[in-house]
Amino acid sequence: MPYYISPEKLKKFKEELVKRKTLLRQQIAKKIHEARMQGDISENAEYTDAIEAQAFNEGRILELENIIKNAVIVSRKPNKTKVHVGSKLIVKDKAGNKKEFYIVGSEDADPGKGKISNDSPIGEAFLNKKKGETVIVQTPKGKVKYTIIEIK
Repeated sequence: MPYYISPEKLKKFKEELVKRKTLLRQQIAKKIHEARMQGDISENAEYTDAIEAQAFNEGRILELENIIKNAVIVSRKPNKTKVHVGSKLIVKDKAGNKKEFYIVGSEDADPGKGKISNDSPIGEAFLNKKKGETVIVQTPKGKVKYTIIEIK
């Protein structure tokens, strides 16, 4: 499965991966060692916490490696004729209100800032549409109709 992400987000994921593989692994190994040195580990909360932290860290490492391996960098030169990941849109709803959306990969999504995931209902509805087309999106508040005014 491809992960559509910005170059900046990819850099952050790579930095996080290095930190988790080096610093965090070492810190967790030290905590596990210290907890074992206390004796009986069967009822040792510190040991249990350290083992859980280790499992979480290793899971996140696998997740980051998968994202990085399957990363598709969002184009800096968007296609202005059709909506795709990386497109900025200006749309108008049926009341005439204008909104701006930026279609991004799920890892970069921030709906409060208008960054809509390509996997979201709104993002999926806009993909491959052209300027002037109207889309109807099912939202939690009901169906919303948008007309694409501009693709940037």
